[in-house]
Order: sequence, then structure tokens, then C-alpha cells
Amino acid sequence: MRQKTERCVVTFRTTAGAMAMESACKGLGLAGRLIPAPRSVTAGCGLCWAAPPESREALEELVMKKHLDVDGIYAIIF
Repeated sequence: MRQKTERCVVTFRTTAGAMAMESACKGLGLAGRLIPAPRSVTAGCGLCWAAPPESREALEELVMKKHLDVDGIYAIIF
């Protein structure tokens, strides 16, 4: 059985927003990847960016700096 870990999850209203986040994070070398959104959070497009919890502050700064269209940022164990 896979061990559950905490992740920082960013949800999006649109697929375009999710793709913009992926591009911005890869451009800066931030860890994470796009995954299907867990049922415990809602996402309009069904995708979310999952990253290590220690990346939360950097992700929040990136969202504000690049004016990325996000729905929410959550700490989730899965």
C-alpha cells in the first residue's frame, strides 16, 4: 500500500489556467506536476497542480506575480 503524504494542491477554474501554472512552474524549476483533482477539493477543469508542501509559499508568490487564474490552494494528505 502506498504511504499517504501531504501535498500542496492548486486548483483551477479552467484548463488554460492549469497549463499556464505548469508552464510557469517548469520555467522556474519548481517541483510539482498536473494531476486529476482529488474529490476532496473542487476544480472547475478537473486538474490541479500537486507539489511538495514546502513549495506553498513559492507557489503563492508565483500566482500573485504572474496573475495566474487559480481557484484555490490547499494542503491535502493523499
